[in-house]
Amino acid sequence: MDKRSLPAWFDDAKFGIFVHWTAAAVPAFAPVADSPFDQAAGSGGWEQAFRENPYVEWYQNSLAIDGSPAQEHHRATYGDLPYDAFVEQFLAGHDGWEPEVWADLFAAAGARYVVLVTKHHDGVLLWPSAHPNPHKPAWQSRRDIVGELAAAVRARGMRFGTYYSGGLDWTFGGTPITDLPSMMRAIPQGDEYVEYAEAHWRELIDRYDPSVLWNDIGYPQAADLDALFGEFYERVPDGVVNNRFDVMGVASGQVHADFVTPEYSTKGDPAGPKWESCRGIGTSFGFNRLEGEEHHLGIDELVRMLVDVTARGGNLLLNVGPTGAGKVPWLQAQRLLAVGWWLRVNGPAIYGTRPWDPTDGTTADGLDVRFTVGDGALHAIVMGQPSSASLVLPVVAPAEGSTVELLGHDAPLRWERDGDGVRVHLPEQPAPAPALTLRFIPTP
Repeated sequence: MDKRSLPAWFDDAKFGIFVHWTAAAVPAFAPVADSPFDQAAGSGGWEQAFRENPYVEWYQNSLAIDGSPAQEHHRATYGDLPYDAFVEQFLAGHDGWEPEVWADLFAAAGARYVVLVTKHHDGVLLWPSAHPNPHKPAWQSRRDIVGELAAAVRARGMRFGTYYSGGLDWTFGGTPITDLPSMMRAIPQGDEYVEYAEAHWRELIDRYDPSVLWNDIGYPQAADLDALFGEFYERVPDGVVNNRFDVMGVASGQVHADFVTPEYSTKGDPAGPKWESCRGIGTSFGFNRLEGEEHHLGIDELVRMLVDVTARGGNLLLNVGPTGAGKVPWLQAQRLLAVGWWLRVNGPAIYGTRPWDPTDGTTADGLDVRFTVGDGALHAIVMGQPSSASLVLPVVAPAEGSTVELLGHDAPLRWERDGDGVRVHLPEQPAPAPALTLRFIPTP
């Protein structure tokens, strides 16, 4: 497996949608804050990060931490109501869910693949498994959410992947998790859980043929990952596996992975292994009622993030957190639609491209530029609105006779050398937009 090439579709895709739809979306509460990783870097360390966890999907664990904002909110709002009540309400609401609405939105956003959380840390399954939870047998959907979304996504030309929390399952114990050591201790290691998790992964592979195996937190040490991955690749030859079955094992070269997964970070290395940045549009993956307009990434910021990740060889897996009833909130949907509208014109500079050296630069009037190469052309993606109808790119030197185009404009543009770079004359001073793309043929 170490000699296995990365399947081209995954490197070409660039943009995927993550979906966190869990029972925690019923209370939909977490303190709005920076990511846990940013919190942990502060004075409170990981203890503060877990106590004030901004991830809604960690609500059950947050309830178990004395003095946490989630615990105080729960007692004031729900009294001593157990988390099981949210699970019951969540599962009962599945009858009204519409997979086609989700799939239409994801396709309109320009996503090339979708990864669904099939089981998060609370242990609730989104498919009618033949291997029910031995401690909570009712904690699985009667409706096949996984299968129905897979069919809807594939019908619109997108790939489908499955997330499964192999490292944590709170129905097997482990709460409260208050720091990193307690999180590592919470990974179940007994034979019962090994058999349970292994049966689920094989069931997901056999039933749904996922293109992505997206595990989280870790995996029981006794499991045979080589056997699991081998069976997966035999079933799905162009499938990919992430690094979170064993992050340290992958980093040391002892465990296989096709890509690594920085979270709420876009610092992947274009010269390193294939990487995929995952994050929510706001501060949580799961839906948080407290998040307003100011807590969500702006449209310009989202587009430029996708451009930046692409230029450095990564993929962006942008999360959607539906409500408890399965509705995608408008604040999230409008941003996805805006990204899709930008990609309708500028997609050739994103999909199927590879990094160019250098990956970035600056125009003469101070706008950041990111570069990608694909289909025999260099793309210079200018972040923002030029101050006039001409642009000077200091690091680009086209050969004589090259054609320069503005994506979204049919006619070639006039250009000339300008020092060590090039001056390009645009049809007009562009209207405000997140970014515009110049295409140089042939590649300088």
